[in-house]
Amino acid sequence: MATSTGTTGTDWHAWQESWDRQQEWYMPDREERFRIMLDMTEALVGTAPRVLDLACGTGSITARLLARFPDATSTGVDLDPALLAIARGTFEGDGRVTLVDADLKDPEWTTRLPYDSYDCVLTATALHWLHSEPLAALYGQVAELVRDGGVFMNADHMIDETTPRINAAERARRHAGMDQAKRDGALDWAEWWQLAAQDPVLAGPTARRYEIYGEHADGDMPSPDWHARTLRAAGFGEARPVWCSPSDTLLLALK
Repeated sequence: MATSTGTTGTDWHAWQESWDRQQEWYMPDREERFRIMLDMTEALVGTAPRVLDLACGTGSITARLLARFPDATSTGVDLDPALLAIARGTFEGDGRVTLVDADLKDPEWTTRLPYDSYDCVLTATALHWLHSEPLAALYGQVAELVRDGGVFMNADHMIDETTPRINAAERARRHAGMDQAKRDGALDWAEWWQLAAQDPVLAGPTARRYEIYGEHADGDMPSPDWHARTLRAAGFGEARPVWCSPSDTLLLALK
């Protein structure tokens, strides 16, 4: 893949594209969850929302948000130095986007945000690296950030442990598809990070992200029911799934 544009520096668009392709190897229906997420954003808070992109990574949600809603604004929060570098390169000069370096496990992370409240907090495929206790604490902080009538949406892998045979069949089918895509040339997580480590601009940030996270940070993946109950306990009035695939759920909570 092309990562350099010669005199103009790193090709951030190419890095965004490669990140999307790598993520789609794990989630072929990734764009569908983003579409539903933005559909519900429009339905509940309109077309010019102030959004907090939680654990934003390269800014995948923010990019789709602004393409669909040009009058929206976004605050992206993450700790990963490499993914934030791609986000900063991508959105450089766009006054609608603010990027914040913060650890969501730090009780004081919200003090680094530019606003005290948001119409919408969105996150996808990110919070599974938290265990249940710190995730519940984070949900309490999110509830304080979302204005009355605002929404929180989390699209992630949520496992219902009461359906082990269904879970096993889904996983086997999903991994068969991933194996075929790998044979067709798809990059997996480790291979993508190997490429990032070889890029002159991303090599340093990539090394720092491995110091922070190690190879991969895996927490708990509780059921959609757990997420809904925990969000209601945190102060949201309503919470339920608004989309699901055989493996993942988009859960929406309304303040």
